[in-house]
Amino acid sequence: MSADVELTLRGPQAYALARKVLQAMEAHKVWPTPLNFELWLHYVSGDEESPLTTEINQLIESGEPFTDTVSEHLAAQYLPKARLNGEILDAGDALSKELDSVTRAIESARETSEAYGQTLATASKSIDTGDAKAIKAMVESLTTATHRVQEENKTLETQLADTTAEVSRLREHLEMVRRDAMTDALTNLANRKAFDEALEKACAQADASGETLTLAVIDIDHFKSFNDTWGHQTGDQVIRYVASVIGRAGEHPRVAARYGGEEFAVIFPGENARVAVAVLEEVREEVASRILKRRSTNEDLGAVTVSSGLAERQPGEPVAALLERADAALYASKRAGRNRTSTADPIASAA
Repeated sequence: MSADVELTLRGPQAYALARKVLQAMEAHKVWPTPLNFELWLHYVSGDEESPLTTEINQLIESGEPFTDTVSEHLAAQYLPKARLNGEILDAGDALSKELDSVTRAIESARETSEAYGQTLATASKSIDTGDAKAIKAMVESLTTATHRVQEENKTLETQLADTTAEVSRLREHLEMVRRDAMTDALTNLANRKAFDEALEKACAQADASGETLTLAVIDIDHFKSFNDTWGHQTGDQVIRYVASVIGRAGEHPRVAARYGGEEFAVIFPGENARVAVAVLEEVREEVASRILKRRSTNEDLGAVTVSSGLAERQPGEPVAALLERADAALYASKRAGRNRTSTADPIASAA
């Protein structure tokens, strides 16, 4: 959220602005979800020529419904970067303060230790003189200095323990932020960015270990006509359902992702095409076995089917080439009548 918008929300006009945002959302039939409210807050209070404002105006003019998918697209385009940067900056500031506190505690302990050393040197001279009064004064001085050192060490230990706990908390927080930034909001699967990184990493590991790797792409059949018939809200419901089936099949160490729109992808590290085909067939059969109902009216939506294509990676095969072969296999399934799984030919055969 921009500093101007956040400042406005904390100012005296905050409630008036919030009401204005909700009125605008109601006028355009936008559900008051937290994500929608944040988007429309920027729209109502932001720059009229900003990219987000321009895109929302285009949606309003076209009459396109403001669905969850639309919201997520806008949020992915315009919100996460600023939010993520803010989270990281806040965590960095907190960490800097903790490290400053530790530095001060260490410096204080060092100064106390130096003073203690000087006290010990003075005590040694007092003992050499044999003067009883001097020795008594020396003992009292040593006792006081010892207590001071003990207190400084306790303070330092406490500060170090607190800082260790705070650093652990910040690490967990940043890990949560990172996961949010790499997760598709509609399906809770990995998003496109996370998928791209995971595929690059999996290919590098396959080259290093000599193991195989299989990539699958999955598409919901006739989704556009389904969306046009039943609406985007119901379309989102179908995407979530298919994603839940794919997500169970793509649990770690596999990677299941929403590749874009109604298309998904699964990475099978260390698994060959035969294993992947069996998994994809289970997904296809489970998806097709359910008769879905529309939540708002309880109408039967009929069966939903998916088509899949997969490619087993050849040693040293570039990521782009692997994706291209998996896509080609997906389109082969589409051309063959959909609701099926196809395997890409090996590189030599394809050539």
